[in-house]
Amino acid sequence: MPVQTERRMRLPPDARSPGQARRMVLDALDAPELDALVDTAVLLTSELCENAVLHAGTEYEVELCVTDTELTVTVSDHGAGPLEVHLAQPRRRYGRAASHGRGLTMLQRLAAAWGTRHEADGTHRTWFTLLRTAAAPEAVPAPAAPVATGPVPSGSERTRWLLRLPAALVQSLEPAELVAELVRRLREVLDADSVTVEVDDGDGTGLHELARSGEPAPTGVLEVVLPTTAPLRGLLRVTGGGGEWPRESSELAELVAHRIAMAVESAWLRGVDQRRRAWMTYLAETSELLSQSLDVELAVAVVPQVVVPRLGQWCAVHLADPLGRLRLAALTHADEDALPELRAVLDPDGRPGPPAELRDRLADLLHDGAAGATARFALPTDGVAVALRARGRTLGTLVVGRPAGRPHTPEDVVLVGDIARRAGLAIHNAQSTAAHVDVSQALQQALLPRALPVAPGLDLAAQYLPATAGTEVGGDFYDVLTIDPAHWLVSIGDVCGKGARAAARTGLVRDVLRVLVRDGRTLSRAVELLNDVMMDADDPLQFCTLAAAQVSRPGPGEAPGFGVDLVLAGHLQPVLVRRDGTAGLVGAFGTAVGLVPTVSLTATRHHLGPGDTLLVYTDGVTERRRGREQFGSERLLAAAAAAAGQPAAQVVEAVRAAVERFSDRPRDDDIALLAVRALPA
Repeated sequence: MPVQTERRMRLPPDARSPGQARRMVLDALDAPELDALVDTAVLLTSELCENAVLHAGTEYEVELCVTDTELTVTVSDHGAGPLEVHLAQPRRRYGRAASHGRGLTMLQRLAAAWGTRHEADGTHRTWFTLLRTAAAPEAVPAPAAPVATGPVPSGSERTRWLLRLPAALVQSLEPAELVAELVRRLREVLDADSVTVEVDDGDGTGLHELARSGEPAPTGVLEVVLPTTAPLRGLLRVTGGGGEWPRESSELAELVAHRIAMAVESAWLRGVDQRRRAWMTYLAETSELLSQSLDVELAVAVVPQVVVPRLGQWCAVHLADPLGRLRLAALTHADEDALPELRAVLDPDGRPGPPAELRDRLADLLHDGAAGATARFALPTDGVAVALRARGRTLGTLVVGRPAGRPHTPEDVVLVGDIARRAGLAIHNAQSTAAHVDVSQALQQALLPRALPVAPGLDLAAQYLPATAGTEVGGDFYDVLTIDPAHWLVSIGDVCGKGARAAARTGLVRDVLRVLVRDGRTLSRAVELLNDVMMDADDPLQFCTLAAAQVSRPGPGEAPGFGVDLVLAGHLQPVLVRRDGTAGLVGAFGTAVGLVPTVSLTATRHHLGPGDTLLVYTDGVTERRRGREQFGSERLLAAAAAAAGQPAAQVVEAVRAAVERFSDRPRDDDIALLAVRALPA
């Protein structure tokens, strides 16, 4: 009559880890005659325990029943079974959300018999039986836990035990752990003193130990090269045995080497993929940083900051001047204390200056460097230099010193070249923008008088505030022309639009008005003829508002001060600020020039007494916005009146400051201010 042994254990509710259940089952089955069933029993038991944790959420029991012919394991919990859960919550368990039942598939594949029972008290039991005889199922080989110990199988079974690792075990181990397990098994199978695996990742650091079991012996060395693809290479070394290894042992080592090579290459490819993803993110962030500014100095200063210390200990950017000579534009070092010494070595104008080798390399790259061309150098420290090119032109060079503790790898050189291409494009864009800004600002300044004329008895002051300091040229202008010693033309205008067309029309309006007034025509007639000239251009989108005033010295018998003849062609009314602190708008509105063939104009006469100021301006003053509110003419009059009796420059500054205080938003229109003050007697 067979002897039956029962062992029971109960896991408390807080012991919900399947790993704890695995250890307890191993303890319960710690008998030499059951070693062949340990791995399969542990695997299936852990699955049932995990199902109990996930689906029942209660404490559970693991019951083992061992006889001479079979092993039965029962896992009991006190939660609802899958059928009850399906009936209670059908919508939450169908489709992709349903993840139960996978452990039962394992039972069907590996167990000789299995089943479930639902007791009246709510207990749910799942059991399986494994046969201890040859009748045990062989559809799937018994898994082997990496921590299991016991006698090594003999004969053909040891090869199977050596190489056949269950899929569940392989998936749960990291590649390094899997290699360590294979090394341990090979050492036990060959009864060797040690088994070591060394791998070279191709990063220039050489072979390093990946896994080892035992202590190396000086005799009986068996080496097998891992069959990996370049640049990855490796070596499996077995020591011990006292002499030459038999052919069977060499073949087993080669088989294990192939299995280890697969694991090593898998880990290496995974690492390569992760590094590539990291580099792609790094390059994307670099591009974003380089595109943040169109200022040349800022764009150049960013380049070394993104290179150090990721690709080198130090980095320098040299730019070429119009004569083709290099100048040091940016420099950084991981150790800030080393910057002064490094600057003296890398600055072409410094002392002692770059070493001859580096100077020659940079000169070659500057004059003959193709896109992506690189050059290595050894002084002051070894590194790489890359030409900065964009639009078929070499802008300078990017010099990167070696990283800490290693030379540049081929991957590093490729990345440095990629950053150089992005940096070259960013620097070229910044330089092009700077050139456009210089041209635009020069054109803008050409549309304004370099200096206001000196007029006896008059105090003149002006300010011009462009909406932006970029490439757009505004259409606002002001001008003061001395007609003769007793007469002056004061004009201010605003041409519709911005850019080159507006600048060309602005120059036309100013110069034509000057010529017509100098020929002795009245202001009204000069503005009418100006309108004819603009209508001949046949561009209705380029009209202009204009305020023109002829300031005249008083004649004999006239009151002290100056006379002002004012014509407004669609322009805002000027402000007349009296010496006593009063201020008002003067002039009569007329038609803007360039809109219709015939303009309607009204000339008005005003007197500028001693200490009085005439302030003309463009709509950028009154239309300055703060939310839905505008600065308006009332605030303008108040700001001008507050500066009554002051010099013309202070009147202009008072109005400008009031407009700037009104809103902190960036200006969306140009502002031009021009003040004409009659000096007190």
